[in-house]
Amino acid sequence: MKAPIRRLVLDVLKPIKGLSIVEIGREIAALEGIEGVNVTVKEIDVDTMTLVVTIEGSDINFEKVEEKLESLGCVIHSIDQVVAGKKIVEEALVRPE
Repeated sequence: MKAPIRRLVLDVLKPIKGLSIVEIGREIAALEGIEGVNVTVKEIDVDTMTLVVTIEGSDINFEKVEEKLESLGCVIHSIDQVVAGKKIVEEALVRPE
């Protein structure tokens, strides 16, 4: 059995026209296994918005998230973070010596 995905951080491109980030957040949050979603505007261009989409849950199905985003007119540019396993492990901060 595969370890569940607990957090995804995605860099997503969305057309300016179309659904708002509020609607996108609600649509993603409604998917099974997802407990919370944060959608942040990173950059705005003439035709597009770059979003950082952070998703947390008990068992996130990446394929379902990708399908939902595509159905909403969005494209995943990159997967910037994946946290999997029994608990969420935060990134360790390394102090310079």
